Amino acid sequence: MNFTRWSARFPGTQRRAAARTDRGSVPAARGEYGRRSEQAPDGSDAPDGTPPHPLTDLSVREVLGRLPALVALVYGPEHRVAYVNDAYAAVFGPRETGAPAAVALPELDELGLFPLLDQVLRSGTPRTVKSRKVSKGGSYTITCTPIEVPGGADGHGAREGGVLVFAADVTDHAEAAERLRASERRLRETAVTLQRSLLPQELEQPDDLRIAATYQPGGTDAAVGGDWYDVITLGAGRTALVIGDVMGRGVRAAAVMGQLRTAVRAYARLDLPPHEVLQLLDGLAAEIDANQIATCAYAVHDPNEGRLVYASAGHLPILVRDEDGTVRRAEDHTGPPLGTGGWMHTSGTIALPPGSTAVLYTDGLVERRREDIDEGVAALERALSGATGTPQVVCDRLIRALGVTADHDDDVAVLVLQHPTRTGSDAELFHNAALDLLGGVEAAPRARAFATGVLASWRFPVELCDLGVLAVSELVANSLQHGTPPMRLRLRRTDRRLIIEVTDGDDHLPRRRRAEPADEAGRGISIVATIASSWGSRRTQGGKAVWCEFALPPLL
Repeated sequence: MNFTRWSARFPGTQRRAAARTDRGSVPAARGEYGRRSEQAPDGSDAPDGTPPHPLTDLSVREVLGRLPALVALVYGPEHRVAYVNDAYAAVFGPRETGAPAAVALPELDELGLFPLLDQVLRSGTPRTVKSRKVSKGGSYTITCTPIEVPGGADGHGAREGGVLVFAADVTDHAEAAERLRASERRLRETAVTLQRSLLPQELEQPDDLRIAATYQPGGTDAAVGGDWYDVITLGAGRTALVIGDVMGRGVRAAAVMGQLRTAVRAYARLDLPPHEVLQLLDGLAAEIDANQIATCAYAVHDPNEGRLVYASAGHLPILVRDEDGTVRRAEDHTGPPLGTGGWMHTSGTIALPPGSTAVLYTDGLVERRREDIDEGVAALERALSGATGTPQVVCDRLIRALGVTADHDDDVAVLVLQHPTRTGSDAELFHNAALDLLGGVEAAPRARAFATGVLASWRFPVELCDLGVLAVSELVANSLQHGTPPMRLRLRRTDRRLIIEVTDGDDHLPRRRRAEPADEAGRGISIVATIASSWGSRRTQGGKAVWCEFALPPLL
């Protein structure tokens, strides 16, 4: 192959006409065509006296040889080597011309260029690949350009298709980009760790519900989101369920989310109705940041009533799937987002019978660009209607059905709770008993006798029965003294605790206080607090409820 005889014909470049001398000699590839065409008839410089341009003294070999980039020329279907420049030889060593690239240029195989060479040779279109690494170290951005070269051993044969391989060293840029990507990965891991640390590390599991939750961070950037969920046991078998979303991303959204979640837990301990919790949260959100929009749904499950009492501040509706697959929405009683002020929230109810499943979720699960969010909620309903299994299985199925992946552009939080149907031996561990108290001197003895019979029928140890009857006596006596009719005693056992609750028509909540030695009253709540695992009180629609719990031994 006579290298000085080939000319690189890049796409879009016109070929110059080659003028031959009368002797038929072929000018060398040092630009003699240009010089002769510009000479005057007498052999002097151009007619206007302009001297020849210095670039006409440079051959293609000299130009490519002086480039700091790596250059190789291959031709033919086997990509035989026609030329490598000095920079290429300095990195990979000298190469034998005429040999197939598969043998003479193994580094091209390492860079994965052979399919690209075939494509360029076949299509006649340049192709570029970026930041390809080699085992000797270094990264290169490589451009493969189609050219034509004369064939034959002496370079006088028919032209053949060839490829000019131009490799620019981008090692510094590639290493800088990799350092940047590693830094972004560390930042994202830190952000996700921060976000997850603000969420419950372990969900509380009530006696009467089975609960699971899933949080999926959105996108691949380092910004944390403001989605959160929580499960809070309120006592007497009741459970609060919370889902919320602070709009936007970043540390500010996460900070607001953390404050709201902490506030919800504090307000929940007051055992207030859902709408009152949101009313308090609304005022707090305005104080934290009046410009930060946040939504929240707060629901309370009472196993004695078999329903969810809920309130929503601009959040998406809770969905409930019945045992037969029917899905219902809790759409009513939804107010504006938190922090708007001036709105009186209200509570609604939705049935949660045994065998049903409820789902609380954030908008990242159902909201898509160029789609109405109602379509996303409808898609979630269809997915929920066929989702069976444990709460965690339902979570995973909903995530998959709605197309949420690691590249999803928004955070997703899903909270699934099930009210299981209990049969057989499992059902024997859950019992309820209630007695209406009419008042008068007979109320306390009747309550003690009723509690003694019920607790004995539940096969509790004698010591636990005695403590339970004592707690019933004190709670009923307190209600008779400070409450008003109607009064009701309720006993409930689960697989983990005994719950005693007394309700009456007065909304004045009792408090524990220290009784003086000369006082004849005021010791009832202190006695209950001493003998029970926990106790509490709350207002109801018709008055108040005072309760206490006893933890059961493992075998019970």
